[in-house]
Amino acid sequence: MGFRFFGKIILIFLQIDIGWKAMKKKSDKDLIVALDIGTSKIVAIVGEISNDNVIEIIGLGSHQSRGLKRGVVIDIESTTLAIQRAIEEAELMSGCEIHSVWTGIAGSHIQSLNSHGIVAIRDNEVSQADIDRVIEAGKAVAIPADQKTIHVIPQEFIIDNQDGIRFPIGMTGVRLEAKVHLVTGAVSAAQNITKCVRRCGLEVDEVVLEQVASSQSVLTDDEKELGICMVDIGGGTSDIAIFNDGEIHHTAVIPIAGDQVTNDIAVALRTPIPNAEDIKIQYACALTQLTNHEDTIEVPGVGDRPPRRLARQILAEVVQPRYEELFILIQAELRRSGYENLIAAGIVLTGGSSKMEGVIELAEEIFHMPVRLGLPQFVSGLAENVKNPIYATGVGLLLYGHKQAEDSMTRIDVNSGVRGIWGRMKSWYQGHF
Repeated sequence: MGFRFFGKIILIFLQIDIGWKAMKKKSDKDLIVALDIGTSKIVAIVGEISNDNVIEIIGLGSHQSRGLKRGVVIDIESTTLAIQRAIEEAELMSGCEIHSVWTGIAGSHIQSLNSHGIVAIRDNEVSQADIDRVIEAGKAVAIPADQKTIHVIPQEFIIDNQDGIRFPIGMTGVRLEAKVHLVTGAVSAAQNITKCVRRCGLEVDEVVLEQVASSQSVLTDDEKELGICMVDIGGGTSDIAIFNDGEIHHTAVIPIAGDQVTNDIAVALRTPIPNAEDIKIQYACALTQLTNHEDTIEVPGVGDRPPRRLARQILAEVVQPRYEELFILIQAELRRSGYENLIAAGIVLTGGSSKMEGVIELAEEIFHMPVRLGLPQFVSGLAENVKNPIYATGVGLLLYGHKQAEDSMTRIDVNSGVRGIWGRMKSWYQGHF
């Protein structure tokens, strides 16, 4: 009698638990919002998790950015206003109210290094607690007081000298080691980004390194396994991420990007910077050989001076040296990292300044390896609207946020799913007997 009674109670609680989860799923919109705070543009993208666990883009907003320089906030008011405009546009398109965002961080203050942690395995079987302890051991390195840890990314685990392990939970052993990639950034830079977002009435889910985010949207698993270098050429910085054996092994930031190209055009052609930006977007070419001698462009003058016509080839002669300088610096960084000969899949260029005519061809000439343009993928809904290198970081933030939420839910389910049901049963029993 007692066994049947408690069996019925367990069944009732399971039904209540399942019903409560189903009701929650129907009533709550599973939204993820990405906020890409770039040097030239601020982009907000709203994604909803569909029934088949794919991110469906339902809203998009963007606004010109004037408050950042080389990826770092230099004007709080201007940046806050631009964020507000982009968020309002995204809310209007999606029909949703945005409360929190996943945002990116970049800049020359970003530093990275590889580290190593070792711990003894408790109970001879690897648990989540062991993994947490070994990652903590791996991040225990001295960093400057003005820097904070942004990411601790596991590369591989080693159990009793057996390397190449990615999912060690449940495996038997005595000693657990972890190789991790640490990314640090200036405390003030992260705080200023958070302050701008909070002044718009929003919370920050997490501040994510921009190249880590971009790699989620433009790289395939096969490329990461084989070895690849991704370069996100934005407005203020060019962000590098090198993958090998499926995990990130090196990150770097080069303070040369699209803004320097615009300035070169403005100075060489003697035209205002806004006009130079328009000329760059419409007519610029990074490889002189691809231009036609007969093509001409109209260049607005400064002040009251009248516009004049110049050969498009002259514009290419201004742009090409800057991209050559950038690619030579990237090549030097590849050599310094020691991964130049380990990126068999070549190089992927993404970001707004990568889609200029001739950039891919020039990169192949300098790197002597395959180069392709990285377009955001792995999303549905308004996917065509974001199929542009400009949105690589924004879409990547959505994918990163979704992956983190899934990992967190998996950990909660494993650690406390059963305890949650038994806890509610115990409370009910104590209240009735």
